[in-house]
Amino acid sequence: MSINPFKFGTVVDDPFFTDRTVELERVKEILASNNHLVIISPRRFGKTSLIRKAVRESDRKVLMMDLQLINSPEDFAAQYLRRIYRLFPLERIRQGILKFRIIPVVSLNPATNEVDIAFEPGAPPHPYIEDVLNLLEKLASPGHRPIVILDEFQEIGRLDPAMGNMLRAVMQNHTRINYVFLGSQESMMREIFEKKKSPFYHFGIVMSLPKIGQEAFYEYVSDRLKGMTKNYRAISASVVSFTGGHPYYTQQLAFAVWNILHRNPAAPDPVSEAIEETITMHDLDYERLWATFLNTDRKILIGLTRNETPALSAKFAKMVRIHAQSTIFSGLKRLVAKGYLIQTGNSYDFDDPFFRQWIIRRRETY
Repeated sequence: MSINPFKFGTVVDDPFFTDRTVELERVKEILASNNHLVIISPRRFGKTSLIRKAVRESDRKVLMMDLQLINSPEDFAAQYLRRIYRLFPLERIRQGILKFRIIPVVSLNPATNEVDIAFEPGAPPHPYIEDVLNLLEKLASPGHRPIVILDEFQEIGRLDPAMGNMLRAVMQNHTRINYVFLGSQESMMREIFEKKKSPFYHFGIVMSLPKIGQEAFYEYVSDRLKGMTKNYRAISASVVSFTGGHPYYTQQLAFAVWNILHRNPAAPDPVSEAIEETITMHDLDYERLWATFLNTDRKILIGLTRNETPALSAKFAKMVRIHAQSTIFSGLKRLVAKGYLIQTGNSYDFDDPFFRQWIIRRRETY
């Protein structure tokens, strides 16, 4: 039985990892040095897949946390320590914890066979944050430096306004750890790492992760559709043209196209059929999403589907019937922050090309 060669929705590795050769080598070079790394790109652009592939090839211990799933400084410290338990012998960790100023309650969860950790509620966070971070530094060695990956790092201020200061005060003294900070909100991440007043100003080398080049993705898709139809070149070009080279949605559309060709190699227009299938599948999700938008945001999104004029132009404002350009700017900023739009310079485009097509189809149908 043939297996669909396209994958989306999870972290990908070979043979699903696409291009990023230059970025991968750059990441590996930085991790081999004493520098820290900051990677900024919209969600589903492949940040996590890229960094995981790089650290896997480095054969080093890795501690990874997604700050979207952390709810307080206490939770940060507990989850960080929990991951340390996965990396080092229990006795070495126990000896380190005995020197903590606030000793946590550590118990074994029989359901998961992992440790559960709880710090004293209401205790000031700085001592246990500092002790937990320093524990990993003490357990490491110059020849065996772990890599700490903090995903969606722009969430750090949500945990505690002073959290950035607490982390930087400790991390800046570490010499046996490479820190990697991933973030999907570009404006927030640049404020954290490029604003002079920020505690993390110039703390790491900043990399922006763009879309994968359309030519590279065309080759990737066409190589995998080659044996299915004689029209594989035109079909591959249509796939990449629709998604604009967005890693997640290119894999998603190619996955659907492959399934259609697998069922019917003579399908007359598998790309349009796959787009229609995908939009229909997510119709209710898009309806619910549309209901959450402000009327101003709806006007902006509809205007962007027309591709007629730049979003910050007077012509666009007239077209969408929003008189104040400041209102449009605020709406664009809000939609970018929520991940619905991607900003490139002064240009704005949909993150999800299927959602864009859903809007077009709905306006043409009703």
